[in-house]
Amino acid sequence: WVPLSPTSSDRRAPLRAPSTTTMSLEWLTDWSWSLDGLRDFIATGIQSFRDCDATALVAVACLLVLFVWYCYHVGREQPRAYATVNALMQSAEANGVQNGFVYCQSPECVRCSHHDGLNQKLYHNLQEYAKRYSWSGMGRIHKGIREQGRYLNSRPSIQKPEVFFLPDLPTTPYFSRDAQKHDVELLERNFQTILCEFETLYKAFSNCSLPQGWKMNSTPSGEWFTFYLVNQGMCVPRNCRRCPRTYRLLGSLRTCIGNNVFGNACISVLSPGTVIAEHYGPTNIRIRCHLGLKTPSNCELVVGGEPQCWAEGRCLLFDDSFLHTAFHEGAPEEGPRVVFMVDLWHPNVAAAERQALDFIFAPGR
Repeated sequence: WVPLSPTSSDRRAPLRAPSTTTMSLEWLTDWSWSLDGLRDFIATGIQSFRDCDATALVAVACLLVLFVWYCYHVGREQPRAYATVNALMQSAEANGVQNGFVYCQSPECVRCSHHDGLNQKLYHNLQEYAKRYSWSGMGRIHKGIREQGRYLNSRPSIQKPEVFFLPDLPTTPYFSRDAQKHDVELLERNFQTILCEFETLYKAFSNCSLPQGWKMNSTPSGEWFTFYLVNQGMCVPRNCRRCPRTYRLLGSLRTCIGNNVFGNACISVLSPGTVIAEHYGPTNIRIRCHLGLKTPSNCELVVGGEPQCWAEGRCLLFDDSFLHTAFHEGAPEEGPRVVFMVDLWHPNVAAAERQALDFIFAPGR
């Protein structure tokens, strides 16, 4: 507290310093008033609390406890990964359907995130690559990016890659085992290793609807599950730790696509009665390899109108940029059709082109 300033009528009078006694009295008076106000405020609050209805207080306390419990429960709850096939198909119109095949429309998905500026982005990535390395050997990629719209729109309906078409590559629905002989033989030699790790994983299906790490895909009928080790060029660490020997095997393959968004490696499971609707893959720069792990009767893969059957311990190579479908029409007691799927480079994509495509289509670029 400070002395009051003189009023206008007192300004002409000579200034005098206030006495110490006067200041002490004013300070004590103001302090006494402040304590009285604080005491009255506390007394009023206590009386208000006493006047409240006890039933109302109990109800408020119960609601508060329920709210805290709800927040705790929601915070601990894991997102439900399982969805029925019917629910997936009912949401097809909202999520986008092509040839009966439902897409995820994730912004991170190279197949689903179509946008008008894709060609400009690819050309920018190619220029950046050429500045760092060289334009040598980039003619076919340059041509493909420059005329991508024409290629994708004018392709025959039997082969229509949805994202990127590299021109002047031999086109055939299926490839012989010699196309990537080293990797095919390596996979087949390790058939039992991959099968054992799959069987360990698959035991979890007896305990819950969809075990952690597995993904349910959309199908017109039946059930199709996948367990990814590499998904669009990105390793899935949790899944790889559960299949360590299979994951190490991927590192020994010479032509495995592991550094760009077109590279995948997974275990694919079709339950009896399942049909995968016809669809196209995203590009023709790869060939897809299926190593048969479990192959019941009445299971077929149809690529470009040509049917083929899987065989246990044998690799089947095909170009998934062709229109393709798969189905399992075997009896329920025969069990699922299981393959280990890995994407390999098309044998006619040169080493320099592979390096450039890894740069241009690097995950997250």
